[in-house]
Amino acid sequence: MAHSGVRTSVRVVVAGDHGTGKSALIASAASESFPENVPPVLPPTRLPADFYPDRVPVTIIDSSSSFENRGKLVEELKKADAVVLTYACDQPTTLSSLYTFWLPELRRFESKVPVIVVGCKLDLRDDDHPMSLEQVMSPIMQQFREIETCIECSAASQIQVPEVFYYAQKAVLHPTAPLFDQEMQTLKPRCIRALKRIFILCDQDMDGALSDAELNEFQVKCFNAPLQPAEIVGVKRVVQEKIPEGLNDLGLTLTGFLFLHALFIEKGRLETTWTVLRKFGYDDDIKLRDDYLPVSFKRAPDQSVEMTHDTVEFLRGVFSLFDIDNDGALQLSELEDLFSTAPESPWDEAPYKGAGEENALGGISLNGFLSEWALMTLLDPSRSLANLIYVGYAGDPASALSISRRRHMDRKKQQTERKVVHCYVFGPKNAGKTAILNSLIGRPFKDNYTSTTDECYTANVVDQLKGTRKTLILREIPGERVKKLLSSKDALAACDVAVFVYDSSDELSWKKTTELLVEVARHGEESGFGVPSLLVAAKDDLDPFPTSEQCSARVSQEMGIEAAIPVSVKLRDLNNVFGRIIAAAEKPHLSIPETDVGRSKKQYREFVNRSLLVVSVGAAAVVVGMAAFRAYASRRNASG
Repeated sequence: MAHSGVRTSVRVVVAGDHGTGKSALIASAASESFPENVPPVLPPTRLPADFYPDRVPVTIIDSSSSFENRGKLVEELKKADAVVLTYACDQPTTLSSLYTFWLPELRRFESKVPVIVVGCKLDLRDDDHPMSLEQVMSPIMQQFREIETCIECSAASQIQVPEVFYYAQKAVLHPTAPLFDQEMQTLKPRCIRALKRIFILCDQDMDGALSDAELNEFQVKCFNAPLQPAEIVGVKRVVQEKIPEGLNDLGLTLTGFLFLHALFIEKGRLETTWTVLRKFGYDDDIKLRDDYLPVSFKRAPDQSVEMTHDTVEFLRGVFSLFDIDNDGALQLSELEDLFSTAPESPWDEAPYKGAGEENALGGISLNGFLSEWALMTLLDPSRSLANLIYVGYAGDPASALSISRRRHMDRKKQQTERKVVHCYVFGPKNAGKTAILNSLIGRPFKDNYTSTTDECYTANVVDQLKGTRKTLILREIPGERVKKLLSSKDALAACDVAVFVYDSSDELSWKKTTELLVEVARHGEESGFGVPSLLVAAKDDLDPFPTSEQCSARVSQEMGIEAAIPVSVKLRDLNNVFGRIIAAAEKPHLSIPETDVGRSKKQYREFVNRSLLVVSVGAAAVVVGMAAFRAYASRRNASG
């Protein structure tokens, strides 16, 4: 159960075979004495906050082993933060039932919580057959990695009873699994990345090492206490002996810093590393906590999120810092390095992978880099903000991104202030949609056709004639996805321009595209989110179907949009199609297609409005007439 903030309680369920001493263990921990008469199943028992150093109360849930109570036990186990599994030291069969029944059972209903294995009744063990706990438990712990700790205790002799629930609490508050790979005996990648970011933040003079003064400052920030000179010498001696590259003339290197944390964890001092991570804002999943990203991106469906000018400038600086070979592109290794302080590289998967402009060697250009950020900001602003902070953005998070004006206001004002244009690309199969998306990011044309079944994106900066630059994001919507998309009222709210692509050599492609155009236009009219639309006649290098031009001209005229733009991606003749998409977005009140139904509704509305005007003028005339009549009547009465 991952918690984003600070935990206020820990819930521990105790389970195991009948007669293994579960209830006696709980009662003994709560009363700090051996109870004489223990009921078969205890009610929930609470250990107060001051019971353990972490000052977090522990609620312990006892359980019955009987078969008829199995449903209740499963429910409790699902709500648990940790599970204590008991066996009796004097009954070897109860130990074997842990790995034949209890541990597989926990896995069966996908419990992901830490497990503490506890041998109860230590005082009753047969001393003629001494056994090492480590020898017995080692193979079981190899097989069941969820086991955090094994411990033996005796409620009757008061041996290691409070320790049982201390380990259970510690396993929840300071879990091993996110930090350390038990099998490989190494820190996990996400933990390394977080510690690297913390190291960089603490290395204030940016010389690649933590000096004594920086180490001391780090210690005060995390543990509210300075390091004594002798302690600094001691820490350095350990590093020097075990890993010489962990130190240099300037102080403790990143290698040394990571080594120390691995050492703490191996020695069971996980709370040290967790204290450091939490001081720097990390949650149980080693991601920044929600309170470190306090910005709410609440917005209307027709508003979008963009980076501010200062954020773009910050990212330009980051790009040049990591472009080590100054070739104007970030190679894969440079990009990995740039994101090595984030939980993972955010662009390794769809929809970001391959959405930006790359050079021949697979490196991402500056335009591609900024466009990927613009795309992530548009689709997932919280993730974008978190990653800005991971890569070193130190400004106020609230001013890193901004929310655009509503689209209906843009239409009213007949202009838009948006720097990012989001364009939906519609069209039937094999119309040439993907080729247009690829040409936006300079990807070479491929003759062999593969059908696109998933939505995909490309994004790039487009320079315009007036010298302004905007980022264009193309979102390809496969034909079979259109119905699903349009089933939502807000389907077109996020769209600045809709482009309808057809194969100009294929009459059937044209027919399907006009059907799509009418369907989308109708949805826009009904939802109030009508969008500027453009027709694109793709494959202009092939012979057009006979009536191609007349059909296109007729539909454009009837629906009130521009004539189709002929393009040939194969011949690289794009007819400034991307500039024209941006131009359409800049005049959000124009090029919105009208259907017959929409037009008659509009005419009807205009007729009603005109009639109301006539009625109100008529009503005003009546009012004026009445006033004149009253004035005349009162004068007549006065003279009479």
